[in-house]
Amino acid sequence: MTTYVALLRGINVSGKNKVAMAELRGLVESLGYERVQSYIQSGNIVFASSSRTATKVADTIAVVITRELGLDVTVIVRTAAEMERVLTSNPLLRQGADPAKLHVTFLATPPAAAAVRSLADVDRPPDEFSVATREVFVHCPDGYGDTKLNNAFFEKRLGVSATTRNWKTVQTLAALATG
Repeated sequence: MTTYVALLRGINVSGKNKVAMAELRGLVESLGYERVQSYIQSGNIVFASSSRTATKVADTIAVVITRELGLDVTVIVRTAAEMERVLTSNPLLRQGADPAKLHVTFLATPPAAAAVRSLADVDRPPDEFSVATREVFVHCPDGYGDTKLNNAFFEKRLGVSATTRNWKTVQTLAALATG
């Protein structure tokens, strides 16, 4: 069994796409996934599956949410090992960034190299970011709510679907997945 973390984009944000976590857990359990648990109300699910492909898991969850709840949401899935790698590879943390001001934008797919290169001229002090293969590490000293380096910015500039979590949530999800 592989342990996965599913990150749903746009669930329970600003009163839109309301989904009770108990209902979401039930939907994921109905797919035959095991040890299903949710974390906070923003669409984070940790579970185990015999499926070996995260893409298949993400697609299956998205289909059942659309079919059962009528919602079209992006589902991004990472394995427990991938979540652990996110924790250990954050270059901004290694450079001394305040963990309370860190975020990770999880990308559904790796962006094109040209799209990543197009970000080279983006300078939004005091905010900073670093693009990895399927994540963007973001540091916002003045708070994420005021940054231009938000989820929508990276989706548009990189041309891929994404969802963002704060560092504490990333740490907790990794701990749930590896625990």
